[in-house]
Amino acid sequence: MTRKSFSVSVWFVAILYSQTPPPATLTRQRAEQIAIANNPNIQIGDLQAKVQHQAVRQARSYELPTVSGNLTGVEANEASRISTGALGAPRLLSHAGLGVEVSQLITDFGRTKNLIASSKLTEQAREADSQASRQEIILAADQVFFQTLEAQATLAVTAQTVAARQALVDRVSALTAAKLKSALDLSFAQVSLSQAKLLQLDARNNLDAAKAALSAVLGFDKQVDYQVADETQQNLQPLPPDAEALVQVAQQQRPDLQALRFTELAAQRFSRAQRRQLLPSVSALGVVGSTPIGSATYFSPNWYGAAGINVNIPLFNGFRYSAQAAQAALQVKVESERERALRDEVARDVRTAWLNANTALQRVNVAGELLKESNTALDLAQTRYQLGLSSIVELSQAQLQQTEAAIGNANARAQYSFALANLSFQTGQNR
Repeated sequence: MTRKSFSVSVWFVAILYSQTPPPATLTRQRAEQIAIANNPNIQIGDLQAKVQHQAVRQARSYELPTVSGNLTGVEANEASRISTGALGAPRLLSHAGLGVEVSQLITDFGRTKNLIASSKLTEQAREADSQASRQEIILAADQVFFQTLEAQATLAVTAQTVAARQALVDRVSALTAAKLKSALDLSFAQVSLSQAKLLQLDARNNLDAAKAALSAVLGFDKQVDYQVADETQQNLQPLPPDAEALVQVAQQQRPDLQALRFTELAAQRFSRAQRRQLLPSVSALGVVGSTPIGSATYFSPNWYGAAGINVNIPLFNGFRYSAQAAQAALQVKVESERERALRDEVARDVRTAWLNANTALQRVNVAGELLKESNTALDLAQTRYQLGLSSIVELSQAQLQQTEAAIGNANARAQYSFALANLSFQTGQNR
């Protein structure tokens, strides 16, 4: 290739690269917002809360009056009677009439009020479930975000390693050609370069897999090439000093625990309502209407009206009401035990998350010290090799240790950030 054609190729590649838009930068907060906006589970939770709100309106309707209108027209064999079927023997008359019926519950000794309260508490439980789903999606977004950040940092380290070892190979090649280094030195340098390239291939594959998982969590049906960035990694957040205080916070703020608490309260109110089925109910009834068309003998005057009180006293229905009351009481105990079990799990998960975060913080400190020491060791090994005081084996070992330390430092910082995110989730604070 001539110098002119090479210059044209470089110019064309530069123009092509300048026209290619860089990947969009994605922060952790933006990733959480996109995941919440696109995830269907959020919509499902919100819709379930709305469904339960309609159940509250249905329960409340029993406290409101029931009004119905009737229009009736009858053509009959005049003044004949029904002689079969029911015990009553109404007289059949040709007529047309219209009227209004009104029914209003006066009291059922708290049954309806308890049903309304139970429905409201169930609605609050569904809202808490929706919030719990939201927090789970936020945690999932945080997890893949930090995995992508970790893979991205690892790829950057491997790229620097490949560049440094390529420079070493070039230098040793020149020295070997000048008979200042042996072919063994060049062979070791090339082996180290190949190892670095293998690490780079693995890092690139891990980054592509992490980006695929990130795109899926964000709700995209195709992979989006994001450049993730987390400004909090520059200044790592401190770890709360006491796990027991966080347990108390979690007991109050965990939405899944709140949902079970509301469910238990709803079961208690429903149990009261079921017990009060055994009590009477009192209703007011009213009817008024007119019969403009009909025999004057039987429909004079042509209007009618009446009002009354109805008391419904349950006497015996095959023990159905008592069985329903017993079933509801047992369900209260079930929900109480579920809440107690979840409380124990929450306490365990918070303590475990705090211990993991504490260990991750210690790993950050140790990894930082190891990286600093490995950098110093690499500088010394390079100086000794250049002065001819050591072999290529010592330099290769120092390079490997520095690469591992750099990758470990990047991984430790990302893992600590996710450990803090998980701790916030376990305490119900990642809203």
